[in-house]
Amino acid sequence: MTDSQAVHAPLNTENEPCGDLSIRTLAMPADTNQNGDIFGGWLLSQMDIGGGIFASKIVKSRTVTVAIEAMNFRKPVFVGDVVSVHANLARIGKTSITVHLEAWVLRRKEMQSILVTDGNFTYVSIDDQGHPQVIKRDQPPISA
Repeated sequence: MTDSQAVHAPLNTENEPCGDLSIRTLAMPADTNQNGDIFGGWLLSQMDIGGGIFASKIVKSRTVTVAIEAMNFRKPVFVGDVVSVHANLARIGKTSITVHLEAWVLRRKEMQSILVTDGNFTYVSIDDQGHPQVIKRDQPPISA
């Protein structure tokens, strides 16, 4: 795929989520670090789950995470926050797909969601034996 064929995620204005809602969950006390804030690894795993769901829907096969890049932990997540992960197609290659993910929270007594984390996750399409497989492109790329 050449750069002219690449599909890029839209720029985020940080005012509202970009992309498809992929997963929504509640931050619980068991997910905290030693400071009482939600552990970054927990948030990263929620984003990976949401990205995997989105990637598998696009490529119509199993996918595995192969890279996480450009992670930005912007604000903390607190117990009781409702965490929503939104996914946007960034790029489709021969066997891989890159998804731009955003994690937004809705805090108690707040009316607007807050962007807390974003990053790019790359997944590889795999066959039943776990080997990389070519992504079938029978229709134009979907820009979510």
